[in-house]
Amino acid sequence: MTQNSPLLVLPPSLSRTVAALPNKDRNRLDDTITRLHTVNGRLWDTEDRVRGALLSAAQVADCKREIDQLNAERNLLAERADEVLGSLADAGRADAPLHTETLASVIDRLSVLTLRIWHSERAAARDELARRRVPALHGQREELCAALDALVCDVVAGRRRLPVPARFKLYGRDDAAPAEIKPSRRLRRVLAFGGLSECGKSTSAEFVQRTCGAQRFKIGFLLRQAAHGEGLADPYALSPRRQAELLLGELNRFADAHIDTELCTIESVHDDASIAELKRLMGDALQIVYLDASFAVRVERSGTPAQAVAAKDEIKMSRGAHQVAALADHVIDNTGSIAALRARLRRIAAPPASTALRAATPYGLGLPAAVASATADFTDAVRSYGPGVRLAVLTGSPGEGSWIAGWSDLDLLVIAEHEAIGRVHEALEQYRTALGGAASLGPTLVTPGELTARRLTPRLAFVLHQLQQGSPVLHAAPGLELPTISRGELAFAAVRELPQVILTMRRLRADAGPTALRQLYKHLVLACRLLLREHNQWESGPDRILAAASRMPGLTALATPSLAEISSAWRDGEAELVLKPVTVAVDQLLTWYAAQLAA
Repeated sequence: MTQNSPLLVLPPSLSRTVAALPNKDRNRLDDTITRLHTVNGRLWDTEDRVRGALLSAAQVADCKREIDQLNAERNLLAERADEVLGSLADAGRADAPLHTETLASVIDRLSVLTLRIWHSERAAARDELARRRVPALHGQREELCAALDALVCDVVAGRRRLPVPARFKLYGRDDAAPAEIKPSRRLRRVLAFGGLSECGKSTSAEFVQRTCGAQRFKIGFLLRQAAHGEGLADPYALSPRRQAELLLGELNRFADAHIDTELCTIESVHDDASIAELKRLMGDALQIVYLDASFAVRVERSGTPAQAVAAKDEIKMSRGAHQVAALADHVIDNTGSIAALRARLRRIAAPPASTALRAATPYGLGLPAAVASATADFTDAVRSYGPGVRLAVLTGSPGEGSWIAGWSDLDLLVIAEHEAIGRVHEALEQYRTALGGAASLGPTLVTPGELTARRLTPRLAFVLHQLQQGSPVLHAAPGLELPTISRGELAFAAVRELPQVILTMRRLRADAGPTALRQLYKHLVLACRLLLREHNQWESGPDRILAAASRMPGLTALATPSLAEISSAWRDGEAELVLKPVTVAVDQLLTWYAAQLAA
């Protein structure tokens, strides 16, 4: 009920009996009875509205529909209450006299009587008849409470039986009971943005749409669409519960028609009552995000006079926009940097998850003994730093078991808190010293915040995806959470990374001497790997990647020597023997790529 509506107080014997129920049943019953009383209050208000001021035919029809919908909800809630209250009965007395109604029916009558008393007391100041009725109504309530308490005692003792609680009310429906609308299984996640004027709702929703591929909706649009489909003239005149059902129904229809949509956003949440009802219907699938900023900041951002912003605020606050903060799953102080806002939004839109990582010792990665020993010492060092270092992993060929001495680098990823980076630098220096000339070390250092905010390069995204697929790690702290990277995200990342790879490959080709062989070949393989991702092909290993790329439409087969032959020639100082076929393959790929983009 609203702040100005009466509370429903249960009689003492029933209250004591309910208090003795298990926590789960007691909480369920408390919530159901509270909602039942709220629905009765809305029914009263709607019936007053349809009997009161002159309404158009369309508005009367809306009110009648709302009354039917509220009555359906009322009966459903009463049945739910009886499911719990029925457990109070002594099942051993089948011969006990049958009472005429269920306990929830009596509670429902008590709820209506409570509302009648409250409305009559409000009218008593101006209506003599209402004033004379008030004492009688209080007497009726006392009698009803006493009768309900006596019934509860008789039911618990087995002196009376209760009838079957099902009401089988149809309200124009073909089914036996009003069905509560539920989220479609295809409606995965919805973010609802709320806040006062110029707080950043639209900017935030646009960012989530652009970076996470979310489908963006305005709440007003959804309500109008749903109202049009059901023949309603004014959806805003409906109860908050009915508005929430209309919103969910429209979201369900979209999700069922667009099964690949993972995330939707809705804005702007200005009504705390309807969004609270939508949260009850959707649960955690709906995440309410409230953006907060001071009035001065919002005025500055708007570029309009303070009076204009204040006027907008007044309208929104009259609908309960400011009260959405108390319901929100996330309250964001949007007075800081854009970087901070976007980091928070990315964590909300695509939350990190605990990942089951496979640990392996350096000696199990196919590394030479000296390299494995230096790697083990480094792993022991960062592990000793405690939770400041979250992850250490050798990426690329060591994880794939294809590392080649004298050819492959040691690409290392370390996830560490910013405060621990200095100590990681010291460990890396010791690592390089221990390696000597056995391998070239290429470290990448990143903080957990950068990862969960998804500030990722395409290559880093690929490494995280490989970890999800089971690539081994050297060290992982307990409870480590990493962003989940889909193949679709990698395909988009490939589109972003490929232009730089092509430009670098052209630069290397312009100076294609023997010393450039290694980098030229690696960029050839990388370019082919990225192109294959765009074609939804996921090969690993240079030889397999180049063979698969040779089958792309219109590309002449890339006749390069095998990786074993190229790496052997490189180590033996005979790079010129294999340089020619590599440069020919690079030229073929560059020519083909230019032709693909020329049309």
